[in-house]
Amino acid sequence: MNWEALDWSILGPALAAGLLVLATHVPLGIQVLKRGIVFIDLAIAQIAGLGVIAAHAAGLSPGGVAVQLAAVSAALLGALLLTWTERHVGEQQEALIGVLFILAACAGVLLLAGNPHGGEHLRELLVGQILWVTPAQLGWLALISVLLLLAMRMPAMARLGRFGFYGAFAIAVTASVQLVGVYLVFSSLIIPALATRALAGRARLLAGYWLGAIGYLTGLALSALLDLPSGAVIVWTLAFVALVTSMLLHRRAA
Repeated sequence: MNWEALDWSILGPALAAGLLVLATHVPLGIQVLKRGIVFIDLAIAQIAGLGVIAAHAAGLSPGGVAVQLAAVSAALLGALLLTWTERHVGEQQEALIGVLFILAACAGVLLLAGNPHGGEHLRELLVGQILWVTPAQLGWLALISVLLLLAMRMPAMARLGRFGFYGAFAIAVTASVQLVGVYLVFSSLIIPALATRALAGRARLLAGYWLGAIGYLTGLALSALLDLPSGAVIVWTLAFVALVTSMLLHRRAA
């Protein structure tokens, strides 16, 4: 193990990014499980990523405002489509989410077919670049996270119905997928919510946050010590911490 690799000038901002992602994804994940649409985040994240790929293919500056607008616009269009399908073909919603995911993924592959760095771009979209998050990215993510958390508490959000949920979901995923990647977005959303299903209300939310924070912290440290890809290691540590948490909760309930 390389103990010198525990450089918190790099790991600290990465952990902050993970905690900001968890801030919105844990409560949204609980709603996702409640609605029975587990794979919605994969579809929305892939659509947001497709917006980024399309913006890059059009020659727009990476990381610029235009690219962010393209990503969020694509995600909101996907949210609008899912709102319509839930209203009209609710029984097939999960299957349609899967179809939407694979269509967006294949569209991204096609757009990058002529790009010599296409494979690298796809890998970044899936696994993320959490170790190289910048202060500016953290600032934007913090602002969006605070606004979303406030919006989710407002009665007006409930009055927006399905699109209120899907719209908030689309913005949250768009803000996080470019920093941590599709895999970590899915894991941050589903794993804490799944592991804490034996709890309810505020206790479930706090347990989900605690579980996620330990998973991110442990994953970042292990990835640095073992010189392994951070995103993949964090996914595994989140799953391990979730398994232990779930076992403890069920033992307490028995």
